[in-house]
Amino acid sequence: MTNTKMELATVGGGCFWCIEAVLNEVKGVEKVVSGYTGGTVPGKPTYREVCSGLTGHAEVVQVTFDPSVISYEDLLIIFMTSHDPTSLNRQGGDAGTQYRSVIYYHNEIQKEIAELVAKEMAPYFEKPIVTEISALQTFHEAEEYHQDYYKNNQSAGYCSAVITPKLAKLRKMHADKLKNISA
Repeated sequence: MTNTKMELATVGGGCFWCIEAVLNEVKGVEKVVSGYTGGTVPGKPTYREVCSGLTGHAEVVQVTFDPSVISYEDLLIIFMTSHDPTSLNRQGGDAGTQYRSVIYYHNEIQKEIAELVAKEMAPYFEKPIVTEISALQTFHEAEEYHQDYYKNNQSAGYCSAVITPKLAKLRKMHADKLKNISA
C-alpha cells in the first residue's frame, strides 16, 4: 500500500549467476536482471563476446529494490560479503576482467554510499578491497537463458558447487534481511 519509488543498483562480483541468486533472496528486492556493462565495444555484447574478455564489459546484475525495505547501503554490504572484494578480476575459478568486483552507481548519492561502504568494510578483510566504483554506463540485459539461472538449474554442477554454498553463507550472515523462502 506504500507509494515507494523503487530504485536501481548495479553490481558485479564474478559470475552474474551467483550475485543474482544471492540478491534474489533479499527482502525488498523486487527484480534481479543479469547483464553486462562497463565495456568499450559499441552495440549489445553477447555472452560469448563478454567471456572472451575483449569487450571490457563486466558480468553484472541490475537490482530493482524498495529502499523503504532494504537500504542501498545494506544491499551493498550483502553484496560485499557474498563475494571476495579483495580479488582483482577473479572470483574462484572465474578469471578475467569480466568477473571484476564492481559497483556501478546510478547517481552521486549512490557513489558516496558505495565509497563509504568500501571504506567501512576494509578492516574486515585481510587484503585491500579492489572493488571498482564507477558511474553506470549502458546496461545490456543478458540472454534469456542467464536470467534466474540458479532457480532454473539448481542441480547443475556449477550451481551446486559454487552458488549453493554462497547461499548458505548468506543465510547465516544476513538472515534478518532475507525473504522467507521455503527450501
